[in-house]
Amino acid sequence: MIQNADKDNKLRIMDVDELLRRYAAAERNFAEVNLAGVDLREANLVDANLHSANLSNSDLREARLGHSNLVQANLRQANLSEIILWGADLSEADLSLAQLREADLSGAILIRANLEQANFAKAYLCGCNLSSANLAKAILFEADFRPTSHQITNLRGANLSDADFSYAHLNGVQLNQAKLDGAKLCRTNLAVWKKEQVYLADLSEASLQGADLSYADLTGANLQKANLLGADLTRTILTDANLTGAIMPDGSVHY
Repeated sequence: MIQNADKDNKLRIMDVDELLRRYAAAERNFAEVNLAGVDLREANLVDANLHSANLSNSDLREARLGHSNLVQANLRQANLSEIILWGADLSEADLSLAQLREADLSGAILIRANLEQANFAKAYLCGCNLSSANLAKAILFEADFRPTSHQITNLRGANLSDADFSYAHLNGVQLNQAKLDGAKLCRTNLAVWKKEQVYLADLSEASLQGADLSYADLTGANLQKANLLGADLTRTILTDANLTGAIMPDGSVHY
């Protein structure tokens, strides 16, 4: 945190009026600006370059940042509710404790992003790349992770421990090697996703120790070599699921 504070102190300070004036004049490069705590509600910043910008504690509700560059940006504790971030690059960005209720992040890139304790309730995350992202203790109630017409949602190797996915749509999502220990997946839908093509939820080699999978639909899901030790499978639908080599809740190995 001290290193981040030092980094933010070295950024060039810019107020909202200057930012919006320059954007209206067709400038798009706002890399390494310090906009901490500003009010950018409903702002239009599509295609903006905000690489390494500090937007922590900022109000970006209903803003439009589609296809923007937010790589390594600081969005900690920012309010991003109902924001449009489709196709944006947020790789290695810090969105910990951020509010993203009903946000549209379809097709966004969040590789290795820090999303710990962020609130994604009812957010649209279809086709996102969240591989190796940290979503520990995140709220993902009713969030939609289903594939788009051209790309699957990727959560490979992500840290999802203690995250709340209750009632979320995880059909056809790539979750292999993800860490879901203690996660809440009550009534989550992970069944086969059939639209333009068929997608199977991939949970192979995932860790689901102590996870709540009660009433979840895992029809056709790939759970090969998954660790379900201590998981709650009360009325979980496992029709046609691949459990080869999986460690079951009682510690036995499924063959």
